[in-house]
Amino acid sequence: MAQLARQLVEALEGLLGVPVPLRVQVWDGSVAGPPGAPTLVLRNRRALRRLLWQPGELGLARAYVSGDLELAPGTDLYAVLTAVAHFAERPEIRRLRLRPADVLGPRGRQALKALLRAGALGPDPAPPAEEAGTAQGRRHSRSRDRAAISHHYDVGNDFYGLVLGPSMVYSCAYWEPAAKSLEAAQEAKLDLICRKLGLRPGMRLLDVGCGWGSLVLHAARHYGVTAVGVSISAEQVALARGRVAEAGLADRVEIRLQDYREVQDGPFDAISSVGMAEHVGTEQYRVYAEGLYRLLAPGGRLLNHQIARRPEHPGEAYRPSPFIDRYVFPDGELSPVGSTVARLEEAGFEVRDVESLREHYGLTLREWVANLEAHWTEAVRLAGRGRARVWRLYMAASALAFEENRIGVNQILAVRTGPDGASQLPASREEWLLRRSATAPHQQGPAGAPADSDFGDRPSVR
Repeated sequence: MAQLARQLVEALEGLLGVPVPLRVQVWDGSVAGPPGAPTLVLRNRRALRRLLWQPGELGLARAYVSGDLELAPGTDLYAVLTAVAHFAERPEIRRLRLRPADVLGPRGRQALKALLRAGALGPDPAPPAEEAGTAQGRRHSRSRDRAAISHHYDVGNDFYGLVLGPSMVYSCAYWEPAAKSLEAAQEAKLDLICRKLGLRPGMRLLDVGCGWGSLVLHAARHYGVTAVGVSISAEQVALARGRVAEAGLADRVEIRLQDYREVQDGPFDAISSVGMAEHVGTEQYRVYAEGLYRLLAPGGRLLNHQIARRPEHPGEAYRPSPFIDRYVFPDGELSPVGSTVARLEEAGFEVRDVESLREHYGLTLREWVANLEAHWTEAVRLAGRGRARVWRLYMAASALAFEENRIGVNQILAVRTGPDGASQLPASREEWLLRRSATAPHQQGPAGAPADSDFGDRPSVR
């Protein structure tokens, strides 16, 4: 057993035909693999069985979440994930199709002998408890969506507070040159959305998937709007309502425990949807887009902030990450940005602007991972070790996915034009991105101009 790690690595490399990119330390203390490479620690035979029964990201995630697999002291999680991702993308691995002759031939027999010696050929261990249970009901029905949202968002407001920081904003920040902290960058993002929507006093705003209420609070406090925020996460709604009351804005901000499909009290002057459309699903996206169109007043604007996937081939169907689908966002779906634009246009919207914030999300996720790691003991106390490990793994992997352009995120600004086709948007992008006044936000429009001057003369629906 003294050289068990070496035997396992050699058997694996012989079977795959390529060197492994990681060092491996097994339960007998032996270590093998490339010198200087990130090191994984297999704490027991169960870790190896998880990797064998579910080769790929799901087995690796289950082993890590359960605690059967650890990172060696000083090993960087980003380095491990980068090595694994690049290994999976190697042409030899992508082309690999093991035939029975490979498994039963000399290389396969050597691997089987090594695994037998390691006691790894046992039954598939049960998944860690943090894995979402078998989904019930029709996909993207209201009841199933509520269960999926609860799995992700009802982890605990205190836990999210540790990860997100005081802003309590769970979408990518906007890292302007002046933004020196996560909180400043999140405020810049909230303000960017309000400016794109052309908010001004007296307007009525709907925030679909309002989270913990940060956007509606910002819009009411700095732009003088009345706002309705809807969410189907009970814990989010409870905290958002408390924040509204504490801010003294209960007369202008309403938080509802409500599905977006149940909102009937339009019209609204503006609608925001930030990080929510990923939960809608392909078959429901037309319902989503047409519903928002009906709720918006003529001349009103929609800001749709949504993560996008990059298909390798035209028309490629969405294939969810097994780890993300089972542990993080059950039933979540990502679409190419072009498909999202097309669905909005089919619903009647005129799409006026698309801005990619891909790099901004990588920076934001790294800040969230740092927050989690800095408060690790408290996070484990609040959510459990397994749940904390899920969040650490998914956020770090997502940061790399954004940085390496495997996924993106876009703000799409669309308008419901009037009967005469007028958009009521300013003539240039520079005009509608002008900043609000920092001195009298409820009385003046961007850059200190009169409130109506930069946003045309469309009236509020109120």
